[in-house]
Amino acid sequence: MSAVCFYISGHGLGHASRQIEIINALGAISPSTHLLIRTSAPRWLFDRTLRVPAELVAGDCDTGVVQRDSLHLDADETIRRAAEFHQSVRDRALLEAAFLRQHGVRLVIADAPPLACAAASVAGVKSVVVSNFTWDWIYQAYRPEIEQASWLPGALREAYQLATAAWRLPMHGGFESIARVIDVPFVARHARHRRADVREMCRLPHDRRVALVSFGGYGVNDIDLARLDCLDHYLVVLTHDGTFESRVPRGVALLAEPDLYEAGLRYEDLVAAVDVVMTKPGYGIVSECVANGTALLYTSRGRFEEYEVLVREMPRYLRCGFIDQQDLFAGRWVSGLDRVLSAPAPPERPPTDGADVIAAMIVNLR
Repeated sequence: MSAVCFYISGHGLGHASRQIEIINALGAISPSTHLLIRTSAPRWLFDRTLRVPAELVAGDCDTGVVQRDSLHLDADETIRRAAEFHQSVRDRALLEAAFLRQHGVRLVIADAPPLACAAASVAGVKSVVVSNFTWDWIYQAYRPEIEQASWLPGALREAYQLATAAWRLPMHGGFESIARVIDVPFVARHARHRRADVREMCRLPHDRRVALVSFGGYGVNDIDLARLDCLDHYLVVLTHDGTFESRVPRGVALLAEPDLYEAGLRYEDLVAAVDVVMTKPGYGIVSECVANGTALLYTSRGRFEEYEVLVREMPRYLRCGFIDQQDLFAGRWVSGLDRVLSAPAPPERPPTDGADVIAAMIVNLR
């Protein structure tokens, strides 16, 4: 029995959520394959959403971007941590290569730690980058901060050059250092329950527009819910980890995510059941809105190179609109919500079966 090891960035939840979809698809078509996961992403996400046997081995694979919350990042600290981590990447690669040999790994999937490609090369096995961006592309945009580690983007490109191939997701950037690049469809999480059933189970009204506030694993804490100007026209849904204690005004509904999963639902079921998601652009939530036909009202997210690509590409695939952070935090939401929901349907309906496509590619590559 051979093994496939997934190295997944711990930055946010999007990298892990899309790779879980691929792992689920791979486990379904190749149940004899031993599936390993190396990541610092939170274990609860895997516990809630993995549907096939997989061995999770916690560990840092990269450092991502340092976020103060979902909308604000620290560029100086981002570059400092990345440089500190990747200065020792050769020693780390030796340790990871020993791990790969110990577990009989024949293929490494990277989303998108360069360390994974370096380790696979040392171990003498294939590696494939499956992502919509590479970290050298992200870091080189941080100027002048990158001057403190000007060697860093080049070092990351050298590691990516060791990859067998890249299977590049839509809305992408980077990948110049990888010789063989194949474009693949969106990997997206699809609702498994009917919209009406989800609204019933979550006690959401059937005759009212519903807006879901979704700011990922880092959250946003400064929105004054009492000042929202949309509560006469919309029900606003907030999810939480089960410990939310503050009172909320009428017109705002709280959903504990543990209860959501306990009821047999998943977050993508909720995305499909609402009319619009309010968020910052990230591949995970954008792909879920595309796959489930949900509109998206987004705000800016700080200096993150992926943002410009997503903003440029999103209108092709979904109804979307912008709300600036001043209006977001002041509660002036209704005009933005009305505008995005009255927009025409997007011009394209892209395939969103990337998880199945990539799972088959993995089986064929091995």
